[in-house]
Amino acid sequence: MYSALVLAIAAGCASALTLQKRAVDFYAPTAGGGSELDNAGDGYGEPLNIIISGLSSPAVLTDDGFMNFAHALGYSEECLDLHAGGAQSANLGDGNGWVDQLIEIREDYGSTAVGTCLESLVGGNHFRVWRQNGSLADSGALFLAVSKEEDVFESHTIVPDGYDIGRNLLAQAAVGTTSYGGVTYSTTARNVTGLIAPGSDGVNHGIAQDGIVTVLTVEIVS
Repeated sequence: MYSALVLAIAAGCASALTLQKRAVDFYAPTAGGGSELDNAGDGYGEPLNIIISGLSSPAVLTDDGFMNFAHALGYSEECLDLHAGGAQSANLGDGNGWVDQLIEIREDYGSTAVGTCLESLVGGNHFRVWRQNGSLADSGALFLAVSKEEDVFESHTIVPDGYDIGRNLLAQAAVGTTSYGGVTYSTTARNVTGLIAPGSDGVNHGIAQDGIVTVLTVEIVS
């Protein structure tokens, strides 16, 4: 009985440590040999143009917690959990090397159940997610590659200026007070430069981006 009690306390302590607020917003991927571009194949990548700060409420940075926050912004899992094309990878300079995306999330047009099926048809905003949690740079921050894409008839290519547009649309939806599933969020944003050079060098589809990464700090207020 004593052993069981010790194990229960230890498990509770581990859970509490997992949800402790981190000490930094994020670590620059390039500082650890990573990149602010993911790997989209053929030697090109998409900019990791939004970061969910490690200083956000810890629950937001979990898989389920972030998905709930995404719902609050009007985004959901892919249509019927189906994905066309391969997963992209990213190296966040945290010692984990190149790892596949955690999830791909799409604009849901007001319906968490089937709205992303509409996005797959008519196009819209979408993003991929990675977590910076390796032993060399364990910020817990989430790095997002956000873009606005064309409809299915244009093979879901990125719209002109689609990386900057996608980033701005997601940030605008997030800033201020949002809520979903009984959870209310307060989000602030700041723009950071110097993580990625502006322009189209190495960028997928040859679409130039402005070199700005938006950092969102998300607090659960109720």
